[in-house]
Amino acid sequence: MSTISAAVVENFGESPRYRSVRGPQAPIGGEVVDVIAVGVHPVTRGVAAGLHYASNESPPMIPGVDGVVRRADGSLAFVIAGDTGTLAERIVINPARAIPLPRDADPAIVAATMNPVMSSWVVLRARVPFAAGQSVLVLGATGNAGSMAVRVARHLGAGRVIAAGRNEERLDALRLEGADDVVMLTADAAATAAALAAAAADVDVVLDYVWGRPSEYVMDAILGARADAAKVLDWVQIGSTGGSAIALDGAALRSNAFRISGSGFGSVSPQVYRKELPEAAAAIMQGALVVRPCCFALADIEDAWEHVDVPGERTVVVM
Repeated sequence: MSTISAAVVENFGESPRYRSVRGPQAPIGGEVVDVIAVGVHPVTRGVAAGLHYASNESPPMIPGVDGVVRRADGSLAFVIAGDTGTLAERIVINPARAIPLPRDADPAIVAATMNPVMSSWVVLRARVPFAAGQSVLVLGATGNAGSMAVRVARHLGAGRVIAAGRNEERLDALRLEGADDVVMLTADAAATAAALAAAAADVDVVLDYVWGRPSEYVMDAILGARADAAKVLDWVQIGSTGGSAIALDGAALRSNAFRISGSGFGSVSPQVYRKELPEAAAAIMQGALVVRPCCFALADIEDAWEHVDVPGERTVVVM
């Protein structure tokens, strides 16, 4: 029986351990591939801790939600995890769900960047009827995915992009990365509401990485300031750094053309990822959208797990 090395979560709440496990066997229609690079994303940590809605396994388990792999013909591909995690030397994939990459692609950069990119890319390309020239508010823009959403919105033709977040230094930097205006989210709810009303009252799309109570008062501020209540506002919930639930008065939905949806694993089909991600990969390869990888070897998975990314950086495990 062949074995491979892998990161294994032995107990929820603990760092994965470097272990030997049974090598994968390809089922009918499956393909065994070599893993090259895997990003350690917030969702990766959440699933591995049993805290993410996509968590469907119990320890022992191999974490990892996506990665760059090398197929038997030598070609590179980006894959989203199937029945098992990606933090292993070899995994089984569904060939129909592999996103081809150029042979000269940098696996670490793709592994670091694709996850932050695709959360906003898929929303603007497939989840809402976004059109070039429309305006976008990114709520929670100072995190990695939120910062990337500012750049993605601009790359996809947004006419105006507003970035809202709590890190003043990062907000200032986002002005150079595509934000036309920034709003500091502070403890002063009245001042924050006034700033949001002035900057984002008539946006077309909100990409919400925050949710919870902060999103409640942002909704109140924007809906109360819209010049035309019949103008559609698409509010897309992507992350939950501010909480997992909100309280929403039904009158807000009746008195405004206000549509709330979510985007993530489950609400987006594999077919949509297959259709939309090749162009996102091309943008990454062209340098338009890049997150800097901080690389660790698989054998150093515990150090990788403990590493805290700085803005613009993503931990990547390379094989």
